[in-house]
Amino acid sequence: MTNLLPPAFILVFGAALIPFFRGNIQRAYMLALPAAAFIALICTPLGNFGTVEFLGYDLILGRVDKLSRVFALVFTIMTFLGVLFALKVKDNLQHVSSLVYAGSTLGVVLAGDFLSLYLFWELMAVSSTFLIIASRTKASQEAAYRYILVHLAGGLFLLAGIVFYINETGTIAFDYIGLDSLSSWFIFIGIALNAAAIPLNAWLPDAYPMGTPTSTVFLSAFTTKSAVYLFIRTFPGTDLLIIIGAFMVIVPIFYAVLENDIRRVLSYSLMNQVGFMLVGIGIGTELALNGVVAHAFCHIIYKALLFMAAGSVLQMTGKIKCTEIGGLYKTMPLTCGFCLVGAASISAFPLFSGFVSKSMIVSASAQEQIFLVWLILQFASTGVVDHAGIKVPFFTFFGHDSGIRAKEPPLNMLLAMGIAAFICVGLGVYYQPLYDLLPFAVQYEPYTGAHVVGQLQLLMFGAFAFTLLILSGYYVPEVKSRNLDTDWIYRKLGRFVYRVLDKGLNSLNRLSDGILIDFAKKTSRFFQTITTNSALFFSVNFWLIQGYRKQHLTYKKNKLYKDMNHGTLPIGIATAVAISFVFIIFVLS
Repeated sequence: MTNLLPPAFILVFGAALIPFFRGNIQRAYMLALPAAAFIALICTPLGNFGTVEFLGYDLILGRVDKLSRVFALVFTIMTFLGVLFALKVKDNLQHVSSLVYAGSTLGVVLAGDFLSLYLFWELMAVSSTFLIIASRTKASQEAAYRYILVHLAGGLFLLAGIVFYINETGTIAFDYIGLDSLSSWFIFIGIALNAAAIPLNAWLPDAYPMGTPTSTVFLSAFTTKSAVYLFIRTFPGTDLLIIIGAFMVIVPIFYAVLENDIRRVLSYSLMNQVGFMLVGIGIGTELALNGVVAHAFCHIIYKALLFMAAGSVLQMTGKIKCTEIGGLYKTMPLTCGFCLVGAASISAFPLFSGFVSKSMIVSASAQEQIFLVWLILQFASTGVVDHAGIKVPFFTFFGHDSGIRAKEPPLNMLLAMGIAAFICVGLGVYYQPLYDLLPFAVQYEPYTGAHVVGQLQLLMFGAFAFTLLILSGYYVPEVKSRNLDTDWIYRKLGRFVYRVLDKGLNSLNRLSDGILIDFAKKTSRFFQTITTNSALFFSVNFWLIQGYRKQHLTYKKNKLYKDMNHGTLPIGIATAVAISFVFIIFVLS
């Protein structure tokens, strides 16, 4: 099995050839790449493949087990749907970046060692940045700049943890790590940043809405869920994840309620759903982890469907704010129907995919008797109904009539949404194939009377809360600026540190400049004095020597040379010695 081609390479290297094709050939080629990766995964037995020796270590580019396979399968399905949705976009930057992004995510999921994981992790960050830049606006460029800075910082945390881990264990292979050492903390922080875990979450709603109508579909699917996979692999049963996840399921709800931009609403909703997954990972039981994997699978599809619907509206109308759109069900009925399927799925409505996955996590918290967490999850489920289940379709397609009369998006977009909606309904009705893919044996029945009735009650409470907000006249205000998020903390802290350092360094610079300038002045004066005195010294000595020579010649001519040679030296020499002595004393003093 060591000679098999990793599916990640099919997408990454295949993406490099996209610019060389045109028209229908290019479209067929792009659809063939994820299809080929999917077939390769189906045909690959469990085990390791793609093993390469590097610096005395074995790089495992393909580790296929029940956990990695289910994530890899849903990622390839999502890649196909994303490519289909963006098929008629004439932008090679988007096409190449999206397939490299998807391929690097597959590389992360299938990596069996830390070195190959880190390489794919960084490639994932870089390629996804280009999907944000693809909008080619000043706002998207600024968001992409912030995005890449944040993710490079997370990559440095991950790299530091990997280096410490290798030093501690002597191996680059990884599975369960646990949060009990310095290396594990660094790795944990690096993964948590990609999961948009609070308080490291502000990059997600800042960057994802800045993508194009099609690129945001890819962004919604890969980064956070690859982090969820790594948390399942390395930190299951970590209590800290329960706390982080509990905050994540609550806090984004309020931001989603306040937001006016539909794609920002969906971005906060994405964080909320990842919070459910982190709670399940923190609980760490087989039922909880099965629920996390199932929910990640379903979430990737229905969240992409919601972003597709929002992207279609943006593509056809040029608008995406709640206060600017509405009444589109009249001219975009198919898109409206697909959006309703996604909304029902994320709300965990019976007979839709979210119902058969999210309930496993909630049931796991009840089994472990974590009452407070169970209560938080129930409240969060009601909030999801309010902001994603009702708000998104209501303000987009119903609500007030904006007067916009847009037509349906192109056929490829409708097909992508139709396939995603079919999967959402199919998994809600016939969920056993999904349960068979899960890492542990499943002994769970979602369609019990108590569960169905309880979920319907939560749905009713969510609808009631939405109705109250509408009747109050508060829902939804026109917002001129963005709401403060957790990035306020490190933005303010960063500015404070910058100002302190700026003032401190400027003061230090002024002090050091003063010292250096004073030293330079004194040194200049010193050497100037030496130069002046030296010139005087050599001038005097030159004059004295010349005088001596004249006296010597005179004495010689007068035949007194012999007397001089046996008597005292000429006065010029004595004077020169005296002046030299005085000069030396002056210099030393």
